[in-house]
Amino acid sequence: MTSLQRLAQGIDNLNDVVGKAAAWTALAMVLIQFIVVVMRYVFGLGSIMMQESVVYLHAFLFMVGAGYTLLHGGHVRVDVFYRDVSQYWKSWIDLAGVVVFLLPVCLLVWWFSFPYVENSWKVFEGSKETSGIQGVFLLKSVILAFAVLVAIQGVSMAIRSLLRLAGVETPDSEAEDRPIA
Repeated sequence: MTSLQRLAQGIDNLNDVVGKAAAWTALAMVLIQFIVVVMRYVFGLGSIMMQESVVYLHAFLFMVGAGYTLLHGGHVRVDVFYRDVSQYWKSWIDLAGVVVFLLPVCLLVWWFSFPYVENSWKVFEGSKETSGIQGVFLLKSVILAFAVLVAIQGVSMAIRSLLRLAGVETPDSEAEDRPIA
C-alpha cells in the first residue's frame, strides 16, 4: 500500500467513524422530540432547552455526517455524463469535481464562516431564550467541522481518482464502493 493509499484510507476511516457516531444523534433527536410532544400535549409542559436540542442535534447530524455521506456516494450527483462512461472517465470527472467545485466551496465555507464562528466564541454566544441552550457558539463551530470533513473526504476522492488513473487502484478496491453499514 502506497503512502497516498494509506492517507486516503485514513481519511475514509476518520469520516466513517465520525459518521457512524453522528448517526446516533438521529435516535437522540427522535427520543427528545417524542418527550417534547408528550410533555406538551399530555402534561401541558414545555421545555425550550429540549426543543432547541432537537435543532442542535439535527444540525450536528447533517453537518458532521456530510463527509460520511460523501465517502459512501450518498450525495446527489448529476448523472448525465457520469452514468454511461468508463471507469477511466469517471475518475477524471471525480477528480475535476473535487478540484473545481468541492474544494473551492469548502474553502469558501471555511473562509466566510470562520469570522462568524470566531465572533460567536468571543462572546460565548448563547440562546436568545433565557431557558435555552447557552451554547450557540458550539453549534456554529459545526460549520467549520463540516468544511474540514468534506474537504478532506474530497482529498481522499481525488487521491483515489489519481490512483485509478495511474492503474494503481481498481474501483473494486476502493472504500467508496462499500455499502453504508
